[in-house]
Amino acid sequence: MGRAFEYRKARKMKRWGNMARVFTKLGKEITIAVKAGGPDPETNPRLRVLVQTAKKENMPKENVDRAIKKASSKDFTDYKEMNYEGYGPFGIAIFVETATDNTTRTVANVRSYFNKFGGSLGTTGSLEFLFDHKCVFHVNKPDGLDLEELELELIDYGVEELEEDEGEVIIYGEFAQNSAIQKFLEEKGFEITSAEFTRIPNDEKEVTPEQREQLDKLIEKLEEDEDVQNVFTNMKASDEE
Repeated sequence: MGRAFEYRKARKMKRWGNMARVFTKLGKEITIAVKAGGPDPETNPRLRVLVQTAKKENMPKENVDRAIKKASSKDFTDYKEMNYEGYGPFGIAIFVETATDNTTRTVANVRSYFNKFGGSLGTTGSLEFLFDHKCVFHVNKPDGLDLEELELELIDYGVEELEEDEGEVIIYGEFAQNSAIQKFLEEKGFEITSAEFTRIPNDEKEVTPEQREQLDKLIEKLEEDEDVQNVFTNMKASDEE
């Protein structure tokens, strides 16, 4: 199996926490998608796939409708998507994605977490080169599907890896090709059950169990912040994960 798939399995839903955390994250993504492309899933591809993701995660329909309605409100101040990059203890790179309505609050909080747990916040773009930005699509595997044939078709769309996992086909592609890949899959009749964006480290660093424990405290603190959507690191997963 390829690097992307191994990385994905190591952190599969690991950092999304409980249901409330999942729903909050998806609600913000839905709101951002509506603000960018309108409230109708039929004409808004990003919203369409997020609605499917919400179904897969058992997010109540009323939560989805509330997020769509919120973005359509005249009084709503749009979330701003901001990235923060820094080093945790032991030289581990940490990439933090946020969606916030108050960037002053968010950067102050993120900086304080880094400082408290022995890390340091860097400048924007300073660590981006350490991670590959990817889109990940999950589709139900139709009977008789030839994975190799599908992979050949998708190469022109920036897809680098396909894997089968528990009755699904997981497709990894370049972030910039997200819309083109989604369009191809939908036109070919594939049922997309969920989609996400991820950052895969180019090189993972080994840490000791004691170092991991300290790093996990920082990562967990970051993820508990209501403005934080995702946290990515280049720390190698432990054998237990």
